[in-house]
This record gives sequence, structure tokens and C-alpha cells, in this order.
Amino acid sequence: MSTRKINEWHAAGLIDADTHARLIHYEAENSRPLALWAVFGIGALTIGLGLISVVAANWEDIPGQTRLAIHLALIIAALAAVFMRGASLAKMWPWANEALLFVAAILGLTFFGHLGQVYQTTSPLWKPLATWLVLFAPLLLLKGRSWLIAACVVGGAIYAAWEYNWAVHSLLRSEASSPLYLWSAAVTCLPVLFAPLGAWMRLRNTNQDGMREGFWRRIEQMGLIYAVGGATLYCIAASAGVLGSEEVFGSNGGHILRAVLTMVAGVLVILARPGSSGQMSGAIIAGAGLSAALAFAFDGVDVLAALVFLGLWAGIGAAALFAGWRGVFQVSVAVIALRLIVLSFELASDLLLSGFGLILSGVMILMIAWGAVRVSREYAPRGDLAGVERDADRDAETDAEGDAE
Repeated sequence: MSTRKINEWHAAGLIDADTHARLIHYEAENSRPLALWAVFGIGALTIGLGLISVVAANWEDIPGQTRLAIHLALIIAALAAVFMRGASLAKMWPWANEALLFVAAILGLTFFGHLGQVYQTTSPLWKPLATWLVLFAPLLLLKGRSWLIAACVVGGAIYAAWEYNWAVHSLLRSEASSPLYLWSAAVTCLPVLFAPLGAWMRLRNTNQDGMREGFWRRIEQMGLIYAVGGATLYCIAASAGVLGSEEVFGSNGGHILRAVLTMVAGVLVILARPGSSGQMSGAIIAGAGLSAALAFAFDGVDVLAALVFLGLWAGIGAAALFAGWRGVFQVSVAVIALRLIVLSFELASDLLLSGFGLILSGVMILMIAWGAVRVSREYAPRGDLAGVERDADRDAETDAEGDAE
């Protein structure tokens, strides 16, 4: 924090002289020499780039087996450091532990590409990704504490699932009724299961390190975002009339299976975390599955598909209002306003060639924007309610768990 702001607060009478002095002392004791850190960072980056340049210049001169042995030794060293020093690093420098985990995971992921380069082998991308997830995801889930590791695991799972989906579709273009379409649809739903997993693990890390509880919260949120993002994409594709494209989305049975599995994941979240926050998270995921099914039913009917889109995000806004998630509520209002603006252009497409059509669309956009601002100001929960609600839910869930035991 800048001491200038502290001086301004004191001059405005917001803080007394004693608080002013203590704040100035605290900032002096805990200041970070960013310029000096930047110099150290530039020096370390220069050394790292130099080492990479030396290796790259002599890459072909190094035998492939030697490169693989060095790569494997680096993975083993990183994993050994995680298991031997990870706990102490997590207490003293949490981000050092996260960086070490991330480096170990990336070394493991790049090892498969390196192996293919040395032995001149190729395979579909989903295979090394799936192998990496089997080998490294348990470690990342057991040791991770930050959004970086959470994003690494969930993002890797999403990428592997859809790479498998597209690989299956490219092989089965002439077999629209193949049961593999259903299997690939089920695989693409697997990342949604991170939501109930995160919800279940959150309660079991409440009394432990707070960063672990936050890590599982992020895992749950990423599963929820995946479900909502998929349903939103379904609604957009239905409005454009391309949801029936088997090359991208799969067979009709695959659409229904994805919707059903997503709704099941929402129910699992409600069962895993029965507080109001967990109930709203599960309701949003289940609503996303229902919206995906309705979007499939209204494929090509742009107005009805748009109504499904608006219903999905209106439900998200209502759930956020009930749970006290101010940011989520405001995002839902903004998304609804944006979709209404796009819908106004779609409905007025025949009039846009005339000046009257442009004026009408402009007036509708201004009205929607004004209404979105008014709704957000009038009904958005206060910013501090989210933390209060979360703490209350946590206490209630912990008590309920203790009573059950």
C-alpha cells in the first residue's frame, strides 16, 4: 500500500494519529523491494535463457537416450523435492511449493513429447494427456494449494476429454449409430465430476490448512464453470442451428447423455455439500444439464434457444442472489444484457438495412444497458455477504458432519 494513501486517510480524518503511525511502521517493515526483485528476476531469466540456448544449439549432438535420461532425472529430482521438502515449503513459502509442483507436472507432460521425438513415434494427443493425468493428477490433487495447480488438473482433463472426443468423431464419420459416440460423450462429461469431488473434499479440509480448503473450492468452481460454459455453448450453437453437427457435438444420444450426467453431477454436489451455498452450486450445474437438453430440443429455433439461454443465466443470477455471490450475480446480469442485445439484432436483421432498424436497435441496446445497471444496483447482494454466507455454511456443515459422526 502506498504511504501517500495512508497520509490522505489521516488528513481526511479517517484514521487517527496512532493508527497512522502504526500503518506507516507496518508498511516500512513489510515493504517489498519490487525493483530489486525485478533485477533478480531478470538475472535469473537471463541465465535460464542462456542455458536453454546452449542446450538448443547442441540438441542434435546429444544422444537421444542421454536427453531422456536427463529429463527423467529432473522429474525424479522434482518429485523427490516435493515429497521431502514440500510440507516445509508450504508453511514458509507456499508459492515455492506450488512452483515446484507445477515444474514437476510440466516436466512429466513434456517427457511424452520428448519420448516421441527421440523414437520417432506418433499417437493421438489424448493418449499422452490421459497417461499424464493418471500419473500426475493424484499428486497435484493431494499436494496442490493454488488456483494454478487446480487449473492445471482441470484444464488438462478438459483438453484430454475433448481431444478424445474429436479423435473418435474423426474415425466414425460414416458410423453415426456407433456406441462409441455415447462413450465419447460420457468422457467429455468427466470434468464436471470435479465439482462434486471439490464439494466433498472442501468439508474434509475445513479444519486443516485454509489453503487446501481454498484449493478444493477452486476445483469445485472449475467444474461448475465447465458445466455452465458447456450449456451456454449448446444454447449458442442451437441458436445458430449447428448443434446437430456430429463432427463437433456427437450423436443425438450423446446430447441427452451429457445433459443427464451433468444433472447427476449437480445432485451429487447438493448431497456432498448440503449448505445453501452447496445447494445453489448443485442447482446451477443441474440447471446447466437441463438447459443443454432443451437447447438440443430447440436446435435451429433461434428465439426459443435464446430463451433457454436467458433462462439458464436468470437461474444462475437467482442462485447467486440467494447464496450472496455478488460477483456471480453481476456477471449473470451482464451476460443476460449482452444476449438481449444480440437477440435485438437477430430480430431486427430484416430492418437493419434501413435507418429505422438501426435506430430501433440502438434504442433497445440503451434500454437493456440501463436496465442491467439498475437491476445490478438494486438487487445485487452486498459484497460482504458472500464471505459471511460462506463462513455460516462452513460452520453449519461442520456441525452437521460432527452430529452425523
